[in-house]
Amino acid sequence: MPHSFSLRVYYEDTDLAGIVYYANYLKFIERARSEWVRGIGVDQVALKAEQGIVFAVRRVEADYLSPAKFDDVLSVTTDVQDISAARITLTQDVSRGDETLFKSVVTLVCLGADGRPHRLPADIRQLMQR
Repeated sequence: MPHSFSLRVYYEDTDLAGIVYYANYLKFIERARSEWVRGIGVDQVALKAEQGIVFAVRRVEADYLSPAKFDDVLSVTTDVQDISAARITLTQDVSRGDETLFKSVVTLVCLGADGRPHRLPADIRQLMQR
């Protein structure tokens, strides 16, 4: 089931024309991913402390369709596309009402304390597949 995260565009998110600066969409989807992980019951601080595991972005495909502007209320939808042994692929869309402004495909990898790929724990994998 897709996760939805709402946010408002502040002046600091925009350029001089009042349009959201392109790199800020990456911040918006990062916040939404963090809230999705928290919402399914994964404590990333505990995961790192207890198992030495972290999630890292490996790849982002971004498609900018229409600009968001100062004071817009946006919704970021996060949905699991695929999960493998150490990789999670998500779709993340940013919308204003019914209009999709930004689409992305984000690939995360699970890394161990040594910075190398690590198998995603079965319990976490199960939570993400719901």
